[in-house]
Amino acid sequence: HVAIKTMIAAIGQDPELRQRFLREAQSGARVAHQNIVTLYDFGEDQGRLYMAMELLQRSDLKDLIKDLDLPLAAKLDLMEQVCDALAAAHALDVVHRDIKPANIHVQPNNQVKIVDFGLARLGASEMTKTGMVMGTPHYMSPEQVKGERADVRSDVFSLGAVFYELLANRKPFEADSLHAVLFQVMQNEPEPLLNLVPDVPPLLAQVVERAMAKDSTQRFRDAGELRDAMRQ
Repeated sequence: HVAIKTMIAAIGQDPELRQRFLREAQSGARVAHQNIVTLYDFGEDQGRLYMAMELLQRSDLKDLIKDLDLPLAAKLDLMEQVCDALAAAHALDVVHRDIKPANIHVQPNNQVKIVDFGLARLGASEMTKTGMVMGTPHYMSPEQVKGERADVRSDVFSLGAVFYELLANRKPFEADSLHAVLFQVMQNEPEPLLNLVPDVPPLLAQVVERAMAKDSTQRFRDAGELRDAMRQ
């Protein structure tokens, strides 16, 4: 049994969207890792683009975050698996650019699977136009909000935002409107983790908060370095 992803005819003729679909397939095919959804095949059939990929069970991290009884050890295990997957992608110069709980699937055996490389950038290639904002507002890095080029450190910021939410059960940047969320990402520091979850180890709080530094040069260099810091 596999999952088949296709483009509906109404949008399948848009050249840019077709290119983005193919880029997702290329990104998925390029990175083989136990924590990234497996892509078996992709191509075109009767004018319709398709991808055949691993069929996943259970739910995504968005649902697990609501589980207030999830112990810290289980959260750390999930975080390490996510970092390990992105480290493999970053080592191949693949930037996901849309890391969020809904794109982090958790199997019944608690194995993480990262999905949806639809916004991914392969190496030096850049499909988006200058100034185009791409990503999901609550998890976007400041440079993505400004429409600047996203690199592996942009994924690190998104990872920090996801891990913050997993630990605190609330998003680091919350507001009543999209514009207000984007302003917070650009200008405001989130509430310190230790204020919200006093029993989180202080060193872990420091790691998550460093990942969300506004200045990308102050973050971890990539997901691998973030993973190593978390393991320590």
